[in-house]
Amino acid sequence: MPEVAGRPLPLSTALLASLAMLAFAGNSVLCRLALAETQIDAASFTVLRIISGALLLWALLARRKRSRAKAGNWAGALALTVYAAAFSFAYMQLDTGVGALLLFGAVQLSMLLFGLLRGERLGAAASAGLILAMVGVVALLLPGSSAPPLISSLVMLLSGLAWGAYSLLGRSTSDPLASTADNFLRSIPLVLFAALPFLDQVHWDTTGALLAVLSGAVTSGLGYAIWYSALRGLGSIQAASIQLSVPILAAAAGMLLFSEPLTPRVLIAAAAVLGGLTLVLKARNLKSRA
Repeated sequence: MPEVAGRPLPLSTALLASLAMLAFAGNSVLCRLALAETQIDAASFTVLRIISGALLLWALLARRKRSRAKAGNWAGALALTVYAAAFSFAYMQLDTGVGALLLFGAVQLSMLLFGLLRGERLGAAASAGLILAMVGVVALLLPGSSAPPLISSLVMLLSGLAWGAYSLLGRSTSDPLASTADNFLRSIPLVLFAALPFLDQVHWDTTGALLAVLSGAVTSGLGYAIWYSALRGLGSIQAASIQLSVPILAAAAGMLLFSEPLTPRVLIAAAAVLGGLTLVLKARNLKSRA
């Protein structure tokens, strides 16, 4: 059983963390399913996702007894909007697993690079892991018959960078759930404004709208709430490490639901990215214990 500070990880924390990872992978599955199998467009999916997420998060806050003072900010809302919009448009062409790999690879790499810019020093093992992960991303995007669409891949990397920025902006919040709810609420006018250039492309059906609402309310809003509960029992290195399971879960779902191929290029890139990031996290964990 995993440990935090030398103690076994409680079963409740392990279950919550597992549910959260399933929810995060579910975002990729629901978005890909909606855009590939229904009539909904990417802009409408994003708008419905943000609105339904905001409603669910504020409903959760309404059940709490303590004060619900606003804890978000417009910078966080902007990062959230960029993440959600880029996520939807990228999945118009990307396979489920490839999109999740690019997303979470970019999230982790952006946060590591931010630490370096702030003066954090990595040892030899961590530096090798960081280089390996970056090489994996580049290898995935190199031209070739099995390469994912470049523009969509770059858009997904942008989504990951935005989510990394959102995570960094929220590190100091004392109430993550209230902060996320407030940022979702602030994001509504931003995402509506961002959707204006695509008004002539708006089209959706009931199934597509339902999938967008599920993505916003369940796998986003409820998923984030579950993740915040799990974080109380996780160390920071464990929290970062466990998120590396999301691309694997998403890829498995993509193969089962959409018969998406797992090409040698994707396998090699995934091994490099996930292996490199795991090496970084293990090295930082050992350093923090020293």
